[in-house]
Amino acid sequence: MTRLKRHWWLIAPAAILLAVSAHGYTYGPQVDIGKHIWKRHTIDDSSRGADGVRLADINGDSLMDIATGWEEGGITRVYLNPGAAKARLPWPAVTAGITPDVEDAVFADLDGDGAVDVISSCEGGTQTVFIHWAPPEKTRHLDPRAWTTQAIPDSVGRTMWMFCVPVQFDAARGLDLVLGSKGPTGIIGLYEVGSHARAVNDYRWHKLSDAGWIMSLVAVDMDNDGDLDILASDRKGDLRGIRWLENPGGKNLTQRQWTNRFIGAQNWEVMFLRCADLDSDGLEDIVVAARQGNRTQAILCYYRKDRTGLNWHEITIPFPLDTGIAKGVAVGDIDGDGLNDIVFSCEGAKDGRSGVMWLRQEADGAWTPGEISGPSGIKFDRIELLDLDADGDLDVLTCEEQDKNSRGQKGGLGVFWYENPFDRRQP
Repeated sequence: MTRLKRHWWLIAPAAILLAVSAHGYTYGPQVDIGKHIWKRHTIDDSSRGADGVRLADINGDSLMDIATGWEEGGITRVYLNPGAAKARLPWPAVTAGITPDVEDAVFADLDGDGAVDVISSCEGGTQTVFIHWAPPEKTRHLDPRAWTTQAIPDSVGRTMWMFCVPVQFDAARGLDLVLGSKGPTGIIGLYEVGSHARAVNDYRWHKLSDAGWIMSLVAVDMDNDGDLDILASDRKGDLRGIRWLENPGGKNLTQRQWTNRFIGAQNWEVMFLRCADLDSDGLEDIVVAARQGNRTQAILCYYRKDRTGLNWHEITIPFPLDTGIAKGVAVGDIDGDGLNDIVFSCEGAKDGRSGVMWLRQEADGAWTPGEISGPSGIKFDRIELLDLDADGDLDVLTCEEQDKNSRGQKGGLGVFWYENPFDRRQP
């Protein structure tokens, strides 16, 4: 039986009543959603505007490390996971490169030398994609002098870059960089890297689709045909919504049209999305944080009906009261009951509103809200779920951009994680 660590409290299923309507789930009268805040552990709050967390094991110790761009600070940093015994302390870190207006930083061994590099996407006046080449010696990961930064020349001034996903479409091609952007020149496309990855002047750009404001990109086989398609959340413009670009296949995939296929949410402003099997039927569903203005916030769940990627069933879960504005989402079994739960983050979490909460999936399909962050923090971002203290449950890793740090300076709470109060080690 799963028990709570050091806490007697439980979030009572009767705390929030849920009723099924024709449009999805609707909250009944709100009573007490549980005010017990999870303990927060700071990884780093030394710069300003931590904007996203992306994971990879870059040193081969089977622990997930973190890449984060600090937008206002204008840097990209890498954090080495110190292991469970030291996870509650600030993590060893290095500034991989100077990146003004950085929106996203992601790991990839782009040149295949065994050292995991970082790709930073920058918007604002910078409008550049940077590559931070990692040192080949793992012992030098924390030496900033061992990292080398190059801009992709063709990316400079092209558009406001927002998100990158490195993809290997086939064994012969090596890694390519699929990127999304925002603004009047918003696009989804890919940089074909080629066999000599450090020859950045040779990167070839291929536009796949127009875009309004890309929040998420995921490389996933949407139609079960054996190749990777591109799933996107696009929050603005004529193409807004959840949609995927169908890989045309073949050797000349960059020269052929990628068909745009909508899944839903075309009347919503969609934010970050995640793929996960919510109902344990063996089919991967889609969950996205969404909003309509600053008043209507919801989690939209798209359940697959089959493997074609064309047939979906939408469920809408409105936000609880006293939260911020929809931003990030993640899926995992938070309480160890065998059902996947949903964790969501917010921006605009002012005036005592909560910025990070979770929704427990009940056996009858209802969703019960529970607190995580409490009122601390204003603008949160992407979420990752992983067991950082090795106690058998999923902790919540995220970052925050606007609150005051541990020294009372405005610039955000930084990069941190919330300790899950459930303990699966206890009988």
